[in-house]
Amino acid sequence: MSWPKALAFLILLLSAGRAVAGEGYILGAGLEGDTQDGFAVSLIGDFSVAEETWVSAAIARYSADSALSQDLDTWHANLRIDHWWNPIGIRAGIAYWGDNDTLDSTDFEVSTYWRNDRLSVSGDYQYRDFDIVLPATDFFESRKAGFSADGIGMSARVEITDTIGFGLSAMDYDYDVNLKLDSNRRLLQLLTFSRLSLINSLVDYSATATLALDAGKRRWNFDIGTWKGEVDGSRTRTATVRFLNPMNDTSDIELALGVDDSELYGNVTFFSVFLFFYGGG
Repeated sequence: MSWPKALAFLILLLSAGRAVAGEGYILGAGLEGDTQDGFAVSLIGDFSVAEETWVSAAIARYSADSALSQDLDTWHANLRIDHWWNPIGIRAGIAYWGDNDTLDSTDFEVSTYWRNDRLSVSGDYQYRDFDIVLPATDFFESRKAGFSADGIGMSARVEITDTIGFGLSAMDYDYDVNLKLDSNRRLLQLLTFSRLSLINSLVDYSATATLALDAGKRRWNFDIGTWKGEVDGSRTRTATVRFLNPMNDTSDIELALGVDDSELYGNVTFFSVFLFFYGGG
């Protein structure tokens, strides 16, 4: 995604926020860094456009140094709509992720869910359309190729008590091409250098478990997860602790600390801070 596209997306997000401020909104901004000199900046927004209908948008820019001694900047942006007909709801969205010069994807997703005051269960589908620029070799010039993936998953969350919640989610992907890159080490090196690497977008499956604890107006979240890479079959395990604390009646701050243990890029510690602002109804 180019800077003009990103700017247009941000203007749309902020304009939507002003248009629906009377119905209610959440705006957020955050920074993330890690021990491999990765850095990310994010903006998010959730806007109530009607009773039980929400539109959400987000944009993020990731920066890291690749193994080939070059900076790689990637973008992520998404736009989603969610409506709940008690007790059934549906979410639909479109997202972009990647770098136009190496690997990017346009993703389409839809989820159908059921929820009440204590339990929610959803079935999720995602279609991912990828474009990849293959680097030149001794036999071929640089060229662009495309492929796609279908993802099917489920998620569930239960409020065990008024202060304890537990959630599970998982997604499995089926690709229409064989992405094993053992014969192209240069491409594997180009995609692999940190937890923000482009290769981490090419997932075979992923699973996450979350425990949430409320302490008054404060909240602790403990996340553990794992995913398997489609390209080389490597596995990554991750754990994150998040702490949400009110600053006043209309804003919160969230601090997060996490660790990745990856067969692909080693052990990495990451830290993030987000500010959230609330308004409207």
